[in-house]
Amino acid sequence: MATHGDALRRRLGLGDSVIIGLGSMVGAGIFAALAPAAAAAGSWLLLALAVAALLAYCNAMSSARLAARYPVSGGTYVYGRERLGAFWGYLAGWGFVAGKTASCAAMALTVGGYAWPEYSRVVAVAAVVAITGINYAGVQKSALATRIVVAAVLAVLAVVVGVGLFGNHSAATALPDRIGPRGVLEAAGLLFFAFAGYARIATLGEEVRDPRRTIPRAIMIALGLALTVYALVAVAALAVLGSAGLAHAIAPLARVISLAGIPGLAPAVRVGAVLAAAGTLLALILGVSRTVLAMARDRYLPGALAAVHPRFGVPHRAESAVGAVVAIVAGTFDLRAAIGFSSFTVLVYYLIANASAATLTEAEDRPARWVPLVGAAGCVVVGFSLPIGSVLAGLAVLAIGGCWYAARGWSTHD
Repeated sequence: MATHGDALRRRLGLGDSVIIGLGSMVGAGIFAALAPAAAAAGSWLLLALAVAALLAYCNAMSSARLAARYPVSGGTYVYGRERLGAFWGYLAGWGFVAGKTASCAAMALTVGGYAWPEYSRVVAVAAVVAITGINYAGVQKSALATRIVVAAVLAVLAVVVGVGLFGNHSAATALPDRIGPRGVLEAAGLLFFAFAGYARIATLGEEVRDPRRTIPRAIMIALGLALTVYALVAVAALAVLGSAGLAHAIAPLARVISLAGIPGLAPAVRVGAVLAAAGTLLALILGVSRTVLAMARDRYLPGALAAVHPRFGVPHRAESAVGAVVAIVAGTFDLRAAIGFSSFTVLVYYLIANASAATLTEAEDRPARWVPLVGAAGCVVVGFSLPIGSVLAGLAVLAIGGCWYAARGWSTHD
């Protein structure tokens, strides 16, 4: 547990919490995930979106109840440890840090790809350095920056929806109707990548005012808003491009604007994509560093990472370390590899969250019994529907984490 000197300040209210969660969801995912999801699900894209939303709802309800009971930094790392045992909490934390570090790199690469494709990796590393600096200055400044980014991105998406729904639909083409259940589940996994940001609110539990009331409300409001935005954008994209056109589009939302009849607005959509990816990157680094903080406090990671800056009140060493690792990954790895690996490990993280929520009693304000059961089953089914390379890479990293845990236990007893 944190000592008085290491405790973070509770400065986030409902509004800032919703904005941080919404900024984590309505980000680069909506600009990048629709095309590969359409390639997997075809005309069943909206069904895949519904599956992803149901899975996100179950995970959100489980996470909200757990976050209200354990309002400290760490998210499922804390919940798994308290409800299932030290190893499961550790495995959740390990998976979260590994998967979300890959997500950070993917968002940075998205910034680079939209802003300056010829030098995408250089731009990606620069974006990581700049956003780490913003987080270092304090979580309130991060919330303000995220609020600005979310407002700009929502404005761009509103233009895409309006132009897409009421523009020219003559270019729409459909994929052959040969999509099976596996394709729908794979698409749901890709789309879930765009939903997963609501957990950022839970990982900030130690910095939220009145956490038992604020955290569940913020999670559900942010999730509902994100689902509404995603559904509208998906309908507009399918109306203009069709499932085939959407599946093959490099910059799908810019393509929607162009084919709908207003190509002059496409650059604005590209700017919106850069802002969205930057906003997501900001919130992701914020959340990963808090899990690193919690694991360092418990000595699963070097204890020096548990330090809280005396002036800014943030875990500055954890944030700097996360930023450095993300910059290295963004400078060396491929975007698709980063996203696929992240999706699998994050679903394992939520599997542990749902299993933890299933142990809550009525006196502990548990969710409906079906919620963690459906959530856990969904994490397994959707996770193993992802491409085999992503699954194997995720299992390998989790195995390495398990070996590290075992080695740490042996060294403790020596």
